[in-house]
Amino acid sequence: MSTGAGAGTDVPADPVTAATTAAAPAAAGPVSTAPLAAGPVSTAPTAAVPTSTATVSADPAAAIPSTDQPIHPTTTQPVQAAATQPVQPTGLPGQHVAFSPEMARRDFPILHRTVNGHPLVWLDNGATTQKPRQVIETLAGFYGSANSNIHRGAHTMAREATEAYEAGRAAVARFLGAPSPDDIVFVRGTTEAINLVAQSWGRANLGPGDDILVPVLEHHSNIVPWQLIAKETRARVVPVPLQPDGQIDLHAYADLLSMRTQLVAVSQASNVLGTVPPVREMTALAHRYGAKVLVDGAQAVAHFPVDVQDLDADFYVFSGHKLFAPTGIGALYAKPEVLRDMAPWQGGGNMIDSVSFHRTTYAPVPHLLEAGTGHISGVVGLLSALNWLTSFDRDAIAAYETSLMAYAQQALATVPGLELLGSAPDRIAVLTFTLAGHAPSTIAEWLDRDGIAIRAGHHCAQPALAHYGLESAARASLALYNTSEEVDKLVASLHRLQQTA
Repeated sequence: MSTGAGAGTDVPADPVTAATTAAAPAAAGPVSTAPLAAGPVSTAPTAAVPTSTATVSADPAAAIPSTDQPIHPTTTQPVQAAATQPVQPTGLPGQHVAFSPEMARRDFPILHRTVNGHPLVWLDNGATTQKPRQVIETLAGFYGSANSNIHRGAHTMAREATEAYEAGRAAVARFLGAPSPDDIVFVRGTTEAINLVAQSWGRANLGPGDDILVPVLEHHSNIVPWQLIAKETRARVVPVPLQPDGQIDLHAYADLLSMRTQLVAVSQASNVLGTVPPVREMTALAHRYGAKVLVDGAQAVAHFPVDVQDLDADFYVFSGHKLFAPTGIGALYAKPEVLRDMAPWQGGGNMIDSVSFHRTTYAPVPHLLEAGTGHISGVVGLLSALNWLTSFDRDAIAAYETSLMAYAQQALATVPGLELLGSAPDRIAVLTFTLAGHAPSTIAEWLDRDGIAIRAGHHCAQPALAHYGLESAARASLALYNTSEEVDKLVASLHRLQQTA
């Protein structure tokens, strides 16, 4: 379903400079994407941007230890100094930096390359985000002069690497509003986190006749692990239907909940429709029946602030690579009373207290669930990415993305034969579409000729596409560094494609 302006051949005029000063959504609430009365936001460098007066806590324990400054192999800079100083990636110490997309773009080397002779337009952020130079330099610095295994070494570099790793855990806890770093388990990403919960918590708590409610809009990573454990425990996965606009049918959800319901697994933002469900309300209703709730935050964390305590989520999971951090690193949050009852999923080093052939005892959580050597550099890179992102006013980012999406919706509506999927009022900047006469793969290949990167296929969300009678679609997904000029290039290229038909 397309939204915005009526069909035509003209791309809307460049958006006005209103929305970066618009009111942003509450920290734990959904991001509204309704077009603003004054029109979508301008991405011109002169756009007005609010400056937050919030300050970083003076408590050294609350400061995120810095791994943002690269530690070059040719210097003698102590690693310890870099791991103990509060970081301010940009702007004045103790303040958030006023956000603008131009300011953000300067930090991304890859956004300044060309593809097929054209400047890169990266609109595949739902699959992965690009990495700022701070993260890239931090990774090089870690491997250049700070690399060591953690937790088990008595030497200086082992202590320093351990401090950086645990600083990353503390940063994730603050980022999610978790009560303690001990509530955070490092994993490879959202998929591994969900499988961990399914295999550890699920194996102990699911049985014959139990229900696992999973909305139709979910990513395969939040469907298949539950099917696997349900088959093993003889529980059943119950789909929660969608409304025509892509929202979860909350009446059906309420009807499906029962004393048989042991778990609700729901995304905070859909990767294919952009829908932001009312997770807090859904969680409260599930808890009335004694059910636990797992929230997949993979698509949410880069777009608006998250507070797991306000959501009252029992589990919350996300991936670093969708948050400007490296691939292969993610995190699981679980309520402490839930986490401490979870059995080991994997065995090995790091997760034990003592081992003999007669008896093995285990380390406390979160280490209990982190067998083996973790992705240490990934955690260091995730810490750097969180430092970078939270140096900006995140409410300003959310307001900017809301307005940029409104502009994109209006602009795409001018392309003949283009249909946008989903029109939920609360959504992130994900624009999945079909174009009459052209297969999604053909659309993606055409756009690539112009240096524009989008995704085509089923987006690991086949049930959501089947809701619209589709097997595949094209998807443009926006991030904080995208601009209205890039949207214009996308729309102009699609117009040219239609003219070739």
